[in-house]
Amino acid sequence: MKVRVANIADASTILQLIRELAEFEHALDSVAATEADIIDSVFSENSTAHALICEVEEQAVGFAVYFYNYSTWLGKNGVYLEDLYVTPAYRSSGVGKLLMKTLAQHAVENGCGRFEWSVLDWNQPAIDFYQHIGAQEQSEWRVYRLSGEALTRFATA
Repeated sequence: MKVRVANIADASTILQLIRELAEFEHALDSVAATEADIIDSVFSENSTAHALICEVEEQAVGFAVYFYNYSTWLGKNGVYLEDLYVTPAYRSSGVGKLLMKTLAQHAVENGCGRFEWSVLDWNQPAIDFYQHIGAQEQSEWRVYRLSGEALTRFATA
């Protein structure tokens, strides 16, 4: 099992894993991304997103997509994990832990003050895993989102 930085040739694999994740989260119909979108948003010169692939015998079995955020209180960048997904056959095999550890090491090596992510409140296996590795829930914060028509309406009002 190995983790490597994704490259442009992985765009279709990343999209397939995104679709698998969305299906797991009962939201497959919400995936609008195309392979061209992945290429543009993860691998273009101006990309702010990054991806890792975990392979077993050269077969992709998991991925992580992340970007840098910023903490004004710490005065440092942080790593924000947007998506982590492990194919069902490789869950509980160390793939998720290896991806998370790789990102944690990346954060430490780059002087980041935090490594953060969100988890669906019904995903108890993920919550248990995150607590097992020492992560602490930030229950005092609530996530808000503007998207689609609401985003456009607010931006143009």
